Amino acid sequence: MICKSFSPIIDKKCKVLILGSMPGVKSLTEQQYYAHPYNRFWRLMCLLLDEDISLNDYVAKTAMLLKHDIALWDTLAYCEREGSLDSDINAEIPNDIIGLLNDYQGITTIICNGGKAGSAFKKYFIKQISKDIKVYYLHSTSPANARMTLDALAEEWKCAINEAF
Repeated sequence: MICKSFSPIIDKKCKVLILGSMPGVKSLTEQQYYAHPYNRFWRLMCLLLDEDISLNDYVAKTAMLLKHDIALWDTLAYCEREGSLDSDINAEIPNDIIGLLNDYQGITTIICNGGKAGSAFKKYFIKQISKDIKVYYLHSTSPANARMTLDALAEEWKCAINEAF
């Protein structure tokens, strides 16, 4: 199956850029980041940002990120993959992260959500990133990462989010 990334959720006030790898099947079908009901990304963001919004309201979820100066995108623009597992990604092509950072120079922190996002970031971008930008490689919010509880994810992610502000 051919997979193509979405446009970034970003504005000029953003200080943090969270990068996934590539949306899964449910997200691609819904055309929404982290649409799988068992992915903990949106619950984690609500918890860390102390927001109480409907997890069924995609507009509210994306607005919450922007309200807190957080941008969202993927390291990959294109790949071929059957199913949703990052380990099945083939023929990958990266997004233009460097171009995005040039356009949005307020970004001071990058958080890679999971191993594939982190490895793709290191492979394609790390040598071109300003030393002034902090990069965090955190555990994935994916349901495939069942060994990490929401509370454990929150502890890890809280440090990176708090340091950015």
